[in-house]
Amino acid sequence: MLSSIEKLLKFIKLERERGYDNRAVVGGLDKIIPSWTNEARAGGLSEEAISAVTDRLREYPQVDAAQRPEFVEALLKLVEDSASAPVESITPVVPTATAAPVPPPARLAPAPTPEPIRRVEPPPPTPAQREEPRPAVVRSAPVDEARPLIGLDAPLTVLQGIGPKTAQTLAKLDLNTLADLLYFFPRRYDDYSRLKPINRLEAGEEVTVIGTIQAIQSRPVRGGATQLVEAVLNDGTGNLRLSWFGQPWLVNNFHAHEQVVVAGKLEQYLGRLVMNSPEIESVEQDHLHTNRIVPIYPLTSGITQKMMRRTMYQAISFWAPRVGEFLPASVRTSLKLLDLGTALYQCHFPDSQDMLDLGRWRLAFDEIFLLQLGVMRQKRSWQQAQARVFETPEEWLAQQTARLPYTLTGAQQKALADIRTDLASGHPMDRLLQGDVGSGKTAVAATAIAMVARHNAQSAIMAPTSILAEQHYRGLTRLLGAESESGPAPLQPEQIRLLIGDTTAADKQEIRDGLANGSIKLVIGTHALIEDPVQFQDLQLVVVDEQHRFGVAQRAALRAKGANPHLLVMTATPIPRSLALTVYGDLDLTVMDEMPVGRLPIDTHVVPPVQRERAYQLIRSQVDKGHQAFIIYPLVEQGENDETLAAVEEHARLQSKIFPQLKLGLLHGRLRPDEKDEVMTRFRDGEYQLLVSTSVVEVGVDVPNATVMIIEGANRFGLAQLHQFRGRVGRGSEQSYCLLIPDRDDAVENERLAVMAETNDGFVLAERDLEQRGPGEFLGTRQAGFATLHMANLTDVRLIEKARNQAQTLFQTDPDLSAAQNASLAARLDLFWKAGQGDVS
Repeated sequence: MLSSIEKLLKFIKLERERGYDNRAVVGGLDKIIPSWTNEARAGGLSEEAISAVTDRLREYPQVDAAQRPEFVEALLKLVEDSASAPVESITPVVPTATAAPVPPPARLAPAPTPEPIRRVEPPPPTPAQREEPRPAVVRSAPVDEARPLIGLDAPLTVLQGIGPKTAQTLAKLDLNTLADLLYFFPRRYDDYSRLKPINRLEAGEEVTVIGTIQAIQSRPVRGGATQLVEAVLNDGTGNLRLSWFGQPWLVNNFHAHEQVVVAGKLEQYLGRLVMNSPEIESVEQDHLHTNRIVPIYPLTSGITQKMMRRTMYQAISFWAPRVGEFLPASVRTSLKLLDLGTALYQCHFPDSQDMLDLGRWRLAFDEIFLLQLGVMRQKRSWQQAQARVFETPEEWLAQQTARLPYTLTGAQQKALADIRTDLASGHPMDRLLQGDVGSGKTAVAATAIAMVARHNAQSAIMAPTSILAEQHYRGLTRLLGAESESGPAPLQPEQIRLLIGDTTAADKQEIRDGLANGSIKLVIGTHALIEDPVQFQDLQLVVVDEQHRFGVAQRAALRAKGANPHLLVMTATPIPRSLALTVYGDLDLTVMDEMPVGRLPIDTHVVPPVQRERAYQLIRSQVDKGHQAFIIYPLVEQGENDETLAAVEEHARLQSKIFPQLKLGLLHGRLRPDEKDEVMTRFRDGEYQLLVSTSVVEVGVDVPNATVMIIEGANRFGLAQLHQFRGRVGRGSEQSYCLLIPDRDDAVENERLAVMAETNDGFVLAERDLEQRGPGEFLGTRQAGFATLHMANLTDVRLIEKARNQAQTLFQTDPDLSAAQNASLAARLDLFWKAGQGDVS
């Protein structure tokens, strides 16, 4: 709907609410004719419609009071009919943007009938809104014909009022180009779209009021340190007092007898309603700060909300209609999506909550759709590559699994079948092995290494820490290098080596030589594996453990040591289904959701802080039985948050006052890597009965003798991370315990933590964590494209599946996006993924 029509409708409805006194506008309704005519003509409204409306407005003052209700209803219908009349075309300025421009889309239907104000956070669209969006009423945006032909990559200084200094300040928000502005979305919205007369206002409401300034003045307060501006607003039904501290310029900007719109929160002072520091605008202005759903943007020092909104409106109103549409028409039609320009406009300056939801839905779909296309493109690239074939006879595989110290679970057998098929396919394996703590991923990886070693080829395992690499080295040497009754070992102990930062220079050189000449068949290490001097004779299998701890570049560097080697990435962090579909869509996924026989579930409880002594007593009783315990703290030292317990201070207190008879170790992120390894080694070897630690203990350390895990400040961790902590115990045959102690006895937090006591299933906890805390905990340093998600909610499985289905359909018909109709999409996809595929893992 045209802004001129929308504004006129509000005045006419206000006239009806006031009892037809011809004071909705100062001097009468006919006084708005000159300004309204100019705005309607600029918006493209036909001259016939403008003439019909203005003729009726001129007649209104002479209409008899008894006949005014009927006259106003007829005028209202005439204006509403004008809203649906054809809009005269305006030739748009075509910028030299990277994508082809489309006819300008428009702002859409206005907000519903006035209701009390509400503050709104951006919610996801309802299913009904997603399935049946309302048809858009499209209008052309006003165009400045003198505007220079520039593109969306132009600097912000092309905007009126943005000089080099302001542009430098906006750069702190990563706003450098016009395109950056378009995709810089509000963090929330305040809904000021509901109008109310003054005599119906109540304290505590947040509302918009239209009225006439009766008086406005400024006076010094606080000993002259600041100025207080006071005004009285009248709308014919009553008076409202307004006040502003420290804004004396308002007296020059607004004057008595001027009609204005104010928006803010109503308070009561000495029995009167007042509005302190409201937003105020002239009735004649485009309302950015009042009388609408108002966007609230992230800010930086030197930028105010008003300044940001004015800048955004200048950019959005001109450029959003001219953004090139990149989604194929078939996709937009099948899902009834808004066009891109309208979606962008509605996400910044929404006409209604419904339109805001529909705009967000369109932009969220864009992000997931581009992400899906990217991972499909990556998957196709490695599926087309050639890799060495490794056949594995059934009899040989049965012999190897019989060598393992326990019978494989059904999930492990399924994982091995998947890997066996991959290795024999002739294409590089790219598989994510996702298994909960203790599900037996290492035994599966060991068997995969044996399949490759049978053909005299090399394998490498990269782990995130030295202690975890050393743990893998001991375990794999035991699984692969020891003879058994079932048959000979796949490897000799000397063919398995450990390469970490602490490896001596002489041993490092020996390992490099052995890898280069092929005598070493398996190397386990940290990032030292990807250093230039390390060269392999025939690297055919790369295993990355806790893969989210490594960046794309690190995985790619290790993979580059061979010629299209097979890749197996493992994680003990359960990944929710929606996230696996989206972010790991380029990998084949194997889920190991079955625990080995004999594993006891960990007994988990939420313990109030006042009952902390119960936790200490549990530690004493378990240590008396010869076991060990962990205590985790959220901080390293006090001072970061004085109300939160910290590891360094608590270690000293526990050692001196609580457990003076025990030996306590201290582990935190500020220790050097060699110091961390020494502490963990001494704890693993039994020198410490109790380890006080921060979250650095989360990944991978295997101490079967530890049976107690106490987590202080448990409310400060996500459920997935708490589950990882809990997985440090329960690795032996004894019953183990996990006690969660929150900072405070908060019912909501304790309810969230109680989920830990209800289940040991990491996948259930991961879904809950994704809902509560978002995807950050699961992603680490994932593909570059993921950093560009602004709107998508990764808990929305329905949106993800719709985007995935559309991407799959398009990919089946045009995988290279080479068709003419997909040219804009191909360009946008490259931009989204920063023009680089990265590593496929």
